[in-house]
Amino acid sequence: MTQSRRSALAGGAAIAVLAALPRGARGATVTLPFGNGERPLVPAGTFPQKGEMILQRTRPPLLETPFAVFGNNLYTPNDLAFVRWHLGDMPTSVDPATYRLRIGGAVRRPYELTLEDLVRGFPHRRLAAVNQCAGNSRGLIEPRVAGAQWGNGAMFNAIWTGVPLRALLARAGVSPKATHVAFRSLESGGIFPPDIQFEKALPLRRANDGVTMVAFRMNGAYLPLLNGYPLRLVVPGWFSTYWMKMLTEIEVLEHPSTDFWMAKAYRIPDRPDGGMRPDETGVKMVPIGPMRPRSFFTGIANGARVPTSGALTLRGFGFGGNAALRAIDISEDAGASWRPATLGPDHGPYGFREWHAVARFPKAGDYRLMVRARNVAGQMQPMRAVWNPGGYLYNQVEHVDVVAG
Repeated sequence: MTQSRRSALAGGAAIAVLAALPRGARGATVTLPFGNGERPLVPAGTFPQKGEMILQRTRPPLLETPFAVFGNNLYTPNDLAFVRWHLGDMPTSVDPATYRLRIGGAVRRPYELTLEDLVRGFPHRRLAAVNQCAGNSRGLIEPRVAGAQWGNGAMFNAIWTGVPLRALLARAGVSPKATHVAFRSLESGGIFPPDIQFEKALPLRRANDGVTMVAFRMNGAYLPLLNGYPLRLVVPGWFSTYWMKMLTEIEVLEHPSTDFWMAKAYRIPDRPDGGMRPDETGVKMVPIGPMRPRSFFTGIANGARVPTSGALTLRGFGFGGNAALRAIDISEDAGASWRPATLGPDHGPYGFREWHAVARFPKAGDYRLMVRARNVAGQMQPMRAVWNPGGYLYNQVEHVDVVAG
């Protein structure tokens, strides 16, 4: 067994005796940029294996990454990666010796794997990909909708190591009648009825594309418990609702999933932009899927004073969503004109990519800086966010107001 494989398996012993999750925490606060945006900033260690995080909810845990983290790290440190669970009864420990992953349904050869079987018995893939909540930035949407009022920190970028899902399905022998693949986890119960479990499903073509993987490492280390140890599904380019944590069951289906989390939750209008008017009714809804391009400034705060002489280097990062990033554009005049920024190294189509640009402010006054991303599929960030009842798909052009003088 290689050293990396030993490390992945040995990691379980280090987190198998975690204490129960905290019921609450007090201390410093942070104010997110929307009404009623004050949130607790919980100290490192409040939640197992987690650093200082923005607390959105205690149980099931919702922890937001402080935005300053993204300016200092292309790959988000594991202890600062955002956390989102759906049901109240998630395990506070997992024993890797008894953990099993089952593959069945519409297949010729159903089987199950231990963690060691998975790590040792299949080829590995390694790629960078953004894990982003479908409701990231929901707090910025107007009119406001129900749900966690996230700022921009319900996302993170990581290097994932795992086994392509296609390899697992090939061993099972998928039925020619199969159309979808469903995924289930150890998460259960809580505020929902006992028969409600957390299930997500992908179209077979997406599950079997060779990019979707079952990951056991995140940034070179085993997964933190709150980010899905020991295995989680990684669906590059799609929202994290499909990235099943604590994955225990893969079922091949001959029909779309009828589970609550596919048939009722995480649905958007069946329109190209996924939006609708707040007063509309009778709109056809479909399951959410791919992400959209986004871009951000780092290192410059709203209201900052900038010089009128010389040049100022602006920096930030962006990603293309479900397609590789093509370009980042910036504007110094509130979107009246745009010019390209310089992109940093390309680490693959699904992860963060840094950018920088030189700005000059010819005279004293107020300036609105804007940044937008375009991907190779032709999608570009809109000037105004779409609205839908779930508060999903937010990717409005970001801006920073500065004062030159």
